Amino acid sequence: MPLAALVLAGLAILPLVVVVWRFRRSMSLDAYAERLEADAPLVSVIVPARNEAHNIARCVRSILATRYPAVEVIVVDDHSQDGTAAIARRLTTVIDAPPLPEGWFGKQWACHQGARAARGSLLCFTDADTTHGPELLTRSVTALEQRQASLFTVAGRQEMGSFWEKVVQPVVFSALLARYGGLETMSASMDPLNKIANGQFLLVRRDHYERMGGHEAVRGHVAEDLRLAQRFTAAGLRVHMVLAREHLHTRMYTSLAEIRRGWGKNVYAAGRDTMRLGPLGRRLLPWFFPVPALLPLLPLVLLGLASAGVFGAGVWWFAAIVSAANLLFYMGVYRFSQLHPLWALLHPLGCVVFAWICAEAAARGLRVSWKDRTYDMVD
Repeated sequence: MPLAALVLAGLAILPLVVVVWRFRRSMSLDAYAERLEADAPLVSVIVPARNEAHNIARCVRSILATRYPAVEVIVVDDHSQDGTAAIARRLTTVIDAPPLPEGWFGKQWACHQGARAARGSLLCFTDADTTHGPELLTRSVTALEQRQASLFTVAGRQEMGSFWEKVVQPVVFSALLARYGGLETMSASMDPLNKIANGQFLLVRRDHYERMGGHEAVRGHVAEDLRLAQRFTAAGLRVHMVLAREHLHTRMYTSLAEIRRGWGKNVYAAGRDTMRLGPLGRRLLPWFFPVPALLPLLPLVLLGLASAGVFGAGVWWFAAIVSAANLLFYMGVYRFSQLHPLWALLHPLGCVVFAWICAEAAARGLRVSWKDRTYDMVD
């Protein structure tokens, strides 16, 4: 084995080692005790919902089963056509969102209406496709207080049922992991561009939320959770995230078509909002945006070419070592996603699909479609 190939392979693998090391430092919500005192602050849980008849009952029932002693649940029906509101009304308070104004995304408008009706000093925004554990809210309030955070969010477990979910979703999450590192690293950073939040569960102090302009301030941004986290951080407020895999479950998408539409509306917008881009960079971004998704395939391509005799033994050894390291990394990612590690053998396919999604999103630019609506994002 050529020494140069070994050294270069080690340098290529080093970023993977750093990503794993940083992620292993991420704290779990289980580290925080439950807040069960009788004088606990009222938490208003706001659920924006549009055509969520298949999810809303499970979501609301799971929230109502919380051990937290002071909670109100408000479902905001965003002009559903499938009976979402009728199902929710049998369980909790429902608000019908007024007609969507120009310049607003539907989710932000629904969250805005819910916040206006809420009575709590703490607001919790959560998606209708989530399932909450009974300790999620109790431990989250403790974590918010102990960390002195203004916005607290969690990374839960993503449920994956179909073939394409199992192939693609872990690849997307690994890309996010590589971008942001461990959750403690992200939480400690006060650089807005290094902040992210999970819109599936956002717990905020109401006074800070209103001071930052609430969802109205991010009404034209598709990645509203990301933009809220950035605004809070830019104002010097703390935004923290911890793992909550046993306390929050979400089935984001159920098919390849939903994966394309769902991630397609988010990835390009998030990319624009998290990169230091000048005017030239914004013009060039659509052309190189899919490239990072394809980088894990480069060692495999080099290995194939070297095996065919196009390159020499040094390139073969380099590509073989890095390909093996990539496979081990993805085996860990798929196992963490509670899938069999051998699903990692299909990570090249996941990378190709993710790059395809990125390319489609970049080609569409600032126009996105979601749940029978088309929006133009704020530049």
